[in-house]
Amino acid sequence: MEFLEMNIKLLNVLYEWDPLGYGEDSYETEIADTIQAVHLLESEDKLARKIQSIYEFSFEEIIPLQECLLMANELLAIKNEGSCSI
Repeated sequence: MEFLEMNIKLLNVLYEWDPLGYGEDSYETEIADTIQAVHLLESEDKLARKIQSIYEFSFEEIIPLQECLLMANELLAIKNEGSCSI
């Protein structure tokens, strides 16, 4: 999977996620920050905590860590799918 294709998949997954109930179009800045974090982090736990902090910083609400872990797992699966070459 090419880098651009991977980013589009990450973007689509994050656009569909509405963790705080504000509507899908409410998280553009947070989505960009999260995609950057996906590229920088390999650990599911660290990525989940980063996602949680990104959204908390913007909205002053905390997404439960378990929900962030599920998202981190899905995002890292996309990233790892993109980095595998046969």
